[in-house]
Amino acid sequence: MSHIGPETLAELREPSRELRRLIPDVYRAFADTHQAALTDGVLDTKTKELMALAISVSKRCDGCIASHARGAAKAGATREEVAETIGVSMLMDGGPATIYGPRALEAFDSFAAPSND
Repeated sequence: MSHIGPETLAELREPSRELRRLIPDVYRAFADTHQAALTDGVLDTKTKELMALAISVSKRCDGCIASHARGAAKAGATREEVAETIGVSMLMDGGPATIYGPRALEAFDSFAAPSND
C-alpha cells in the first residue's frame, strides 16, 4: 500500500514553497480561508477536520489526506471517529473510497502516534 503520512507532507514542502514564492497573494488568501474554515464555530475544529478528511478521500488527494489526517489527530479525533468518517466517504464516493479510505486511516495512525505530537 502507498503510505500517506508525514513523508507525503515532507515531499510536498519544497515544491509548495517554490509555488508560494511565485504566487504569494494566492497562498496568503488560501491560508486565510483555511484558518477561517477550520476555526471552532458552531462546529468544532475536530468535526471540521473529519469533514475535510472525508472530502479528501473522495477527491483522492494524498496531500489533503495527510494534511487533514494530521489535523484530525491534533484536534483529538479517535481512530474510531476517523473510521466512521471514512465509512461516510465510502457511502458517498463508492469504490474509490474503498482504496483511499484505508490510506486515510493509515495516515491518521501515523500522525496519531505519540512520536508525532
